[in-house]
Amino acid sequence: MTFASAAASGTHSSGITASMLTLELFTPQDDGRTVYLAGNFNDWMARDARYEMKRVREGHYRFTFQQSFPRNMVLEYKYTKGGWEGEELGYDGFPPSNRHIEHPRGNVSDLVPQWKQHSGTYNPMYFPEIQIVAKRFNVPQLRRRRRISILLPWNYKTSGKRYPVLYLQDGQNLFEDDAPFGTWGVDKQLAALAQQGKGEVIVVAIDHGGKERIREFMPYDTHKWGDGLGRDYAQFLAETLKPYIDKNFRTLAGREHTGIGGSSMGGLISIFAGMLFPQVFSKYMIFSPSLWVSPRIYTDSEHFSKLPETKVYLYAGEREGSNTVNNVKKFKDAVEKRGMPAGALQVRLEVDPTGLHNEGRWGKEFPKAMNWLY
Repeated sequence: MTFASAAASGTHSSGITASMLTLELFTPQDDGRTVYLAGNFNDWMARDARYEMKRVREGHYRFTFQQSFPRNMVLEYKYTKGGWEGEELGYDGFPPSNRHIEHPRGNVSDLVPQWKQHSGTYNPMYFPEIQIVAKRFNVPQLRRRRRISILLPWNYKTSGKRYPVLYLQDGQNLFEDDAPFGTWGVDKQLAALAQQGKGEVIVVAIDHGGKERIREFMPYDTHKWGDGLGRDYAQFLAETLKPYIDKNFRTLAGREHTGIGGSSMGGLISIFAGMLFPQVFSKYMIFSPSLWVSPRIYTDSEHFSKLPETKVYLYAGEREGSNTVNNVKKFKDAVEKRGMPAGALQVRLEVDPTGLHNEGRWGKEFPKAMNWLY
């Protein structure tokens, strides 16, 4: 029996401790923000609803793990106020080293003398609730598994409402501060929008396939990269993932409330998914799409949307490469020449003369696109 199955069934193998672990946190600087645990037990997610601490009284928080740990496991963790911009600080004002427990069981008391204060333009109470739908979600069309995350509006638990949905590619780069290529900061952008009474949208973040990313996002076969798996990946989004999300979360499931998007190759596959499934998606957030990879996309764009009330937000930066802006303009022209009735298809193109090809720039474009699309 594996550790995971033992924990799930409530049984213990010889290598599992028999008692739970409870953490007691005391902090003289209690500003009312929710306290979370992040550690090697949840991939260091700074705002994980599964590890939200219970507020016992002012300055006193408690959390009891609902699983036991292997006897030889060293538990590493830190306390946060919902993000690394709100992590714990020592008396010297600097983030301390990771806390660790060599035998994670029993009761442990910790002290956090002060916290990092967020200096951005939003109130942390509006942070979305980030959940891991599955670390290894089955992708039957590709015979692979993939981490799927979901960012729920800050008031999801209490509102009782249903929400529009946006499916975004390259989930590793959307909200994690330590993302390898930078981050869009979608969680912070959603918090800032929510504080303005906007952006009440569920965001589904789909991790890319690592070394298979290009092939999975490639619409067509090519001599350089081989067989394109874009059709299979798009079918996964429309026929497997979306039905699951609609079944398990309070979504507005109609196409008029459903968007898809991404950047670079993620933007390209989002366009292609729109060609294949116009009955599923009506809103497109396309940043710096790698159109040069698949020139056929221009002639096939007549299939981009066969239904009215479609909105396409295009962005490109002039410092991304000599042809990036021209390619996006060419795609916009191809889509608009389809001859749909006036108002049935709306396309907006934003060009930044100094825009680079990176996550930070796409993150800045995200709230503008959200406001226009939703």
